[in-house]
Amino acid sequence: MRTALTLKDIRDLVEGSHHCPRSVLGPHEVEHDGRRAVAVRAFLPDTRQAWVIESQLQPPRPMRQLHPAGLFEAICPLPERQARPRYQLRCIDGGGATTTLYDPYAFDSLLSDYDRHLFAEGNHEQLYNKLGAQLCRVEGVLGTHFAVWAPQAFGVAVIGEFNDWHGHRHMLQKHSDSGIWELFVPAASAGQLYKFRVTTADGRVVDKTDPFGFAAEIPPRTASRITDLGKFRWSDQEWIDRRARRNPVERPISVYEVHLASWRRGPEPTAEVLNYRELAHQLVDYCRRLSFTHVELLPISEHPFSGSWGYQTVGYYAVTSRYGTPEDFQYFVDYCHRHGIGVILDWVPAHFPRDDHGLARFDGANLYEHPDPRLGEHPDWGTLIFDYGRNEVRNFLLANALFWFDKFHVDGLRVDAVASMLYRDYSRSDGEWLPNADGGRENLEAVSLLQKCNDRIHGAFPGVLTIAEESTSWRGVSHPTCNGGLGFSLKWNMGWMNDSLSYMRRDSVHRQFHHDQLTFSLMYSFSEKFALPFSHDEVVHGKGALVDQMPGDVWQKFANLRLLYAYMWTHPGKKLLFMGNEFAVWKEWNHETELDWDLLQTEAHRGIQSLVTDLNQMYCQEPALHEMDHEAAGFDWIDCSNREQSVLIYQRNGLQPGEQLVVCCNFTPVVREDFEVGVPQLGWYREILNTDSRYYGGSNVGNHPGLPAMEERISNGRYTIRATLPPLATVVFKHTARSDADGASRQ
Repeated sequence: MRTALTLKDIRDLVEGSHHCPRSVLGPHEVEHDGRRAVAVRAFLPDTRQAWVIESQLQPPRPMRQLHPAGLFEAICPLPERQARPRYQLRCIDGGGATTTLYDPYAFDSLLSDYDRHLFAEGNHEQLYNKLGAQLCRVEGVLGTHFAVWAPQAFGVAVIGEFNDWHGHRHMLQKHSDSGIWELFVPAASAGQLYKFRVTTADGRVVDKTDPFGFAAEIPPRTASRITDLGKFRWSDQEWIDRRARRNPVERPISVYEVHLASWRRGPEPTAEVLNYRELAHQLVDYCRRLSFTHVELLPISEHPFSGSWGYQTVGYYAVTSRYGTPEDFQYFVDYCHRHGIGVILDWVPAHFPRDDHGLARFDGANLYEHPDPRLGEHPDWGTLIFDYGRNEVRNFLLANALFWFDKFHVDGLRVDAVASMLYRDYSRSDGEWLPNADGGRENLEAVSLLQKCNDRIHGAFPGVLTIAEESTSWRGVSHPTCNGGLGFSLKWNMGWMNDSLSYMRRDSVHRQFHHDQLTFSLMYSFSEKFALPFSHDEVVHGKGALVDQMPGDVWQKFANLRLLYAYMWTHPGKKLLFMGNEFAVWKEWNHETELDWDLLQTEAHRGIQSLVTDLNQMYCQEPALHEMDHEAAGFDWIDCSNREQSVLIYQRNGLQPGEQLVVCCNFTPVVREDFEVGVPQLGWYREILNTDSRYYGGSNVGNHPGLPAMEERISNGRYTIRATLPPLATVVFKHTARSDADGASRQ
């Protein structure tokens, strides 16, 4: 049929590889019989007949078929007053079914020049409101605007339940200046599944999950799902306002780290994973009973392999559908906030998996990953590393970090594997890495990205936390970026964790030879703002459960664990404990089964849980344990050199005079009676915690309700109390003017 289209246009449409389908399809002004007219063209595969419906008052205008693959055209009079005709298409398919639809190519681009400019610069902080699948109303028509970055693709189409997964019905329009492809699809609605069908430069066709998709199918299925994140009605504004007024690092932070699928499951025999809403009620109740201030979730962004625990992310903008919908997770966060619990998410910007449906070689070439394998492939995990120097990739990660605070109101991000981002030679031998522009090993692009993310997060969402899992001695991880730091709120103290566990695993008779493993942390404790982690990493890969890592018989294992926890809670730094450790599970963590809650029927395990509860309460109630966590003035050694008896004595200080606590740790099973302990002033010292209390499963040796300070002074000029140090235990004393038992420890 005679038409103004070129053969190349027709061929590219039929093959699904047209870069600019809007230049061909939709309404276009043409010359027809010497008059100006509008040619309405549509590519309608599997359609037998088609009409243009311009209004209810005019008869449908039949379209002629230009190509048997489904290319139709109708010549319509040029409207006198409308810049573009308003019309619909009526189609009859091969089976005789009739469908009436809006033409997606009759709508203009919804991406502004400024949007594309910001993206190219790497500065579009709300990019998640532009790319992906955005439900919207255009000129009164409801639909979904699809947009995806694929600059090297030869063609991109969106396929899904709204078009029977046909690769030619909704070919996207390319913006050559940015490499973004986009199209408004009136037929696409909330809840429908979709993917992007990408034709690569070498002719391959691959179906990709939406990098900005808000939800996905339950794995192993991989399609994205059109989702409205604006439906949920939040009721946590009081929490958000209060959060913004506080400096979180001056507050008590005790984090309960959780893997949702293996914390609790449904009743037997199904033992199904719980929904976000079910988890909200059960987890909040549990955290409140144990007085944790925050819950931290192992990554809940969508991931194909459950055995990765979420650390091999594919859908960076999608909460995993394993536990419900995004709205269900919004309910989870809202419920936590309404009951005083903060929510921290693990975030993984260090690497991503190679799954074909994900980010890897997204448009047929290296796009999100660095093209050089010496910078783009992770030797330990078999994953790919982001190209931190590419503006669009930086924008993807920056917007993703902000997204979780904006759309889900979370209170913090714990950033995984920061060390692997900071060093170009991380886990690489000589010759396997490339130096930076200055010849060094630092990944300067990753450094600047982390600094930018932290600045933008703290600027946009005051009072939230960013926490680095950083295992090296990189200087200034938690220092302000204006001073050359990375800008994190907190850094995990991996050195303290490794030294403490190494020491505690030793038989008590040998501990005197390794005393420095306990005292060394105070040489650097105030160089950063630290959090003390006993995370999931310490109870996997053959390490065993924490209680089983302790030496001695069963009684000593539990006593050592109680001692370790009290040492942790009284040591400078925020606290993090992985689920199950709070009641001393015996088995190494298994992500496929729930915790062994039946252990709480035994006294020893209930005792550990009671101790953790009391430690959290003491930590929150005593300013000396959290107000100056990150200042040297918040800590004083009383005796750090008693290696022969394996005893540590130290003082924690609050901002106000008289808020001091005196902590005594006995790392041997020997009861030490009449032991001289230096105290800062005269008066009565209540024993406010004793891990050897019978209430926790101990032998009940101690100093209940307290002791008086004596005038005699020890070598450091302090007054003295003569205390009994229980075996493998910590006792904490607090000064008071009265000698009663109010507030004394359980005994």
